[in-house]
Amino acid sequence: MKKQKKMAVVNDFSGFGRCSLTVAIPIISAMKIQCCAVPTAIFSNHTGYPDYFFDDYTNKMQAYYEKWEKLGLQFDGIYTGFLGSQKQAEIVGDFISRFSGSDTIVTVDPVMGDNGITYATVDKALCRQIKKLLPFSHIITPNLTEACILTDSDYHDVCTERELTVLSEKLHTLGAKNVIITGIACDDKIGNFVSTGTDTCLLWFSKSGTAHAGTGDVFASVIAADAVNGVPLEQSVKKAADFVAKAVALSDEMKIPEQDGVCFEEILDLLM
Repeated sequence: MKKQKKMAVVNDFSGFGRCSLTVAIPIISAMKIQCCAVPTAIFSNHTGYPDYFFDDYTNKMQAYYEKWEKLGLQFDGIYTGFLGSQKQAEIVGDFISRFSGSDTIVTVDPVMGDNGITYATVDKALCRQIKKLLPFSHIITPNLTEACILTDSDYHDVCTERELTVLSEKLHTLGAKNVIITGIACDDKIGNFVSTGTDTCLLWFSKSGTAHAGTGDVFASVIAADAVNGVPLEQSVKKAADFVAKAVALSDEMKIPEQDGVCFEEILDLLM
């Protein structure tokens, strides 16, 4: 009998603005995996808007997933996204330890900053704790800023393939098995650098449209689901990047405001 795969996704829930869990749940479900959410916080809409409701779930997370432990749940995949504090990162380490079996694929998206700047909620203690998640991971998906933060490297927005190789080697040393450094800008192209520890490749894609919120969550959700489904990493990166580009182009055509994210719902059938 065919067994449906299950993935636990640890991330915040933003009711409006297409990011985090509201991106991960439909994408992972469309890719035929049961998506099981572990909320780290509840937002009415993401923080890119001038005003929002916020409820921190840090002190509720362990009580939440302890009920899952009583049910004897195990997962084919675990995918972690934005974490708001050192304590949340510690809790995520505990969650992975409790719920991952020998065949569980763990994807860590270390959401910490962009364009050389850390996000307002990110401090050194959180960065140190996220580093401790890397040995649990099978895949990590930092952008260039986050790769530099994790490796204590100086940031500059243009990197050679050799520099990217050195960054990925440092990330492997920290425990990451497979590394995808995303969003490398060069003229009219965007690159994703992929390293398996033995092989590397730099995949270039044409820039498509304007910068929308949540595209990193779309990309990482496709990567995490593909990994559980056994899709080779390089093939998955090409697929995820192409899906994001199509969603951005369609969003611009439909005049979707940038902070509202991308209208990936219109093309979810491409992932089925």
